[in-house]
Amino acid sequence: MPGDVGPVLQGRNLTTNGNAVTNQLDLFEDSRDVMLRNDVLTALEQRNAAAGREALQRLVVEYPDDALVPTLETLVCVLEAPVHEHFATHTALRDTCEAWCLPSMLAARRAFGDVAGMAWCLPLWRAVARAASQLPFHREMPEWHSAPLWMRAAEWTAACDSIKRIGSWRRIPAPLAWMAETVYRLQGLDPAWPFLAELAWLSPKKLGALIQTLGDSSLLALRRRFDANFDGDGTTEDLCWFPAWSLAEKPGLAALLRASEPSTGTLPEKGLRIMLDLLTLERQGRQHDLLERRKDLRGLHAGLFEAYIRTR
Repeated sequence: MPGDVGPVLQGRNLTTNGNAVTNQLDLFEDSRDVMLRNDVLTALEQRNAAAGREALQRLVVEYPDDALVPTLETLVCVLEAPVHEHFATHTALRDTCEAWCLPSMLAARRAFGDVAGMAWCLPLWRAVARAASQLPFHREMPEWHSAPLWMRAAEWTAACDSIKRIGSWRRIPAPLAWMAETVYRLQGLDPAWPFLAELAWLSPKKLGALIQTLGDSSLLALRRRFDANFDGDGTTEDLCWFPAWSLAEKPGLAALLRASEPSTGTLPEKGLRIMLDLLTLERQGRQHDLLERRKDLRGLHAGLFEAYIRTR
């Protein structure tokens, strides 16, 4: 009956005399698999494991070779087996993340798209972070700690609290980098500067990676100028001088960088302290002391001294 087929006829190829020669597209049949897939996706979006399993079984019965079935199976299984118990060991945490969380991220991105897929995974990371909360920081397995898991879940306050429970965290590159990112996400770039400076002295490589991760336009621009103008070795290790060099480019950072805590007393750290002294002496007009401190800077690092003089 015409009233029953409706828009499906729009997918048929008809001859001019009204006799159907071929059916190029049957919209009802061709959309059946889409409908069944969408039933599974809807249940997954609602985080309804039972409905997801039921909808997936219907899809498999009618379309066992559907390309999305393995992806949907992964996500349904995740909902069916949530993490509740605390992890007893770092190895157990690692094995769970590698076998469960990471495949779930790939599957969710394929099923929902990059942004929605990552959002779908946030509750998973929260559950894992909670279950890992009693594990201490392990220097040989730093990534298997609750702090980076809270960060994956975008729970920045919880991440900050977790980092603070790590003994001497400001002297360990991994948790220091986590804190720098966490503070940036919570408060912006300015409060993060002391941690970025301390990270530069402990691990220039981690600082370089973190700058890319943060994606802050002003910080990236400053890094580009540093790479182009700083007279160093031309390697990532040059970034240990980045905080001191930044003061020559942006003296206004002085108030922020003064908050950096004493670290291991490396030459780049001493360079920052000299730069801070120079800015103070300039403001106070103490020319004799200023000349003496400039000599100290020149003897410490010629490239940093040139960057400072170039801006004077």
